Amino acid sequence: MDQTNLGIGTRLQHTHHGPGVIIGVRYATYLISFINHGIKEIDKTDNHLDEIIPENVTSEIETASEMEKSLLKILRLWGGLSEVVPLGERWQKGVMLLQPWDKTQKPKEVPIEVFFHKIVMLRDRLRVLEQQINAHKLLSDEDKVNMQQYITRIYGTLTTFNVLFRNKEQWFTGEKGAKED
Repeated sequence: MDQTNLGIGTRLQHTHHGPGVIIGVRYATYLISFINHGIKEIDKTDNHLDEIIPENVTSEIETASEMEKSLLKILRLWGGLSEVVPLGERWQKGVMLLQPWDKTQKPKEVPIEVFFHKIVMLRDRLRVLEQQINAHKLLSDEDKVNMQQYITRIYGTLTTFNVLFRNKEQWFTGEKGAKED
């Protein structure tokens, strides 16, 4: 096995540290997050490594921000964890008012925190759907790409709600934003 060009997300088995996932790629080493032993820097030619599931095979070196994104992706994939997404301060304790055109009908008030929580849940479920599509064994690569394009368009539709997020890195990005990455 040529293990000198494995990418972030590759699942590995190490005879001493057990199962792990590559979370960073350096010139001569991998940063690997081991389930039982934490993050270790392991030489790319270490003969105690066995590749389980290759991902993103590359000869490029990842940057720290790319490593953080990959680590979040890995944690979601392996742990079913959801990140804490803070609401923008100006919206806290706010109310969303849905006013019918007919003024004789009563408007509906929804706390912004409740609405925001539903938007974040929607985003998390879309991410899980993406992971399931990408990992699906029966779908062709063309089918996966086509379905991924629909999901990207959904993210684009949801960019209207980015104003609610405190942190820009948690915003929805559609086709335009995806091309910039």
